[in-house]
Amino acid sequence: MADFLIVEKREGVATVTLNRPELRNAFDDALIARLATTLRVLEDDDAVRAVVLAGAGPAFCAGADLNWMRRMAGYGYDDNLRDAMGLALMLQTIDRLKKPVIARVHGPAFAGGVGLAAACDIAVGTPEARFCLSEAKLGLSPATISPYVVRAIGARAARRYFLTAEVFDAAEAYRLGLLSALAPAERLDALIEALLGHLLAGGREALARIKELIAAVSSGPVDDDLVADTAKRIAEIRVSPEGREGIAAFLEKRKPAWAAKPGGKT
Repeated sequence: MADFLIVEKREGVATVTLNRPELRNAFDDALIARLATTLRVLEDDDAVRAVVLAGAGPAFCAGADLNWMRRMAGYGYDDNLRDAMGLALMLQTIDRLKKPVIARVHGPAFAGGVGLAAACDIAVGTPEARFCLSEAKLGLSPATISPYVVRAIGARAARRYFLTAEVFDAAEAYRLGLLSALAPAERLDALIEALLGHLLAGGREALARIKELIAAVSSGPVDDDLVADTAKRIAEIRVSPEGREGIAAFLEKRKPAWAAKPGGKT
């Protein structure tokens, strides 16, 4: 039986592929747990600098597996809460991963599949991609994916697409900010390679701290505490080994150590 999650590593990049094409890469509790565990392992792998999340077959991810939904229909509140926390924590793992994550959205992304794309740092797609937050038509709510989707498309657009559950195309996803970039199918991987080239040129610790910084500065007012926090953050990274190496390399007109070796290993 084929593995429903495939991990391939090359030159500092891990590509994690949802491999249930016959089910349009819909996930269940087992796949959710496996994906979360895999991402945590990759986070601890010094050979991996960035992650690409992809789907096999014609779809990126169709959301919840129907068989899983049938099981959930018979659950009580406590079992449903435990089940929902698994999905919520998996999305949080993607969001908080210390390494950049790119979603390769080559085809339809529905319900939880939209959440997967939104939780990634960058999402790129093809014109063939379609999106739908379909929960309302099932009498449900897109609760666990909502923090990431609302952050990506804004509250106003969320009101429309959460409530209507209508399908929208890749151009609209790009306009809303759900997709970071669009490319024809034959050029999608070239676009991802170009983005990875930029990511691998950055310092490992710098990328992790930048992700933390974005979370910190986007969640509240620009008050005295936030101003002080940003000053503290830049001071800390300036005196770090990576920061000192980066500045020295710039002044000496050479590549920093992490960009001078295969895979960007420092």
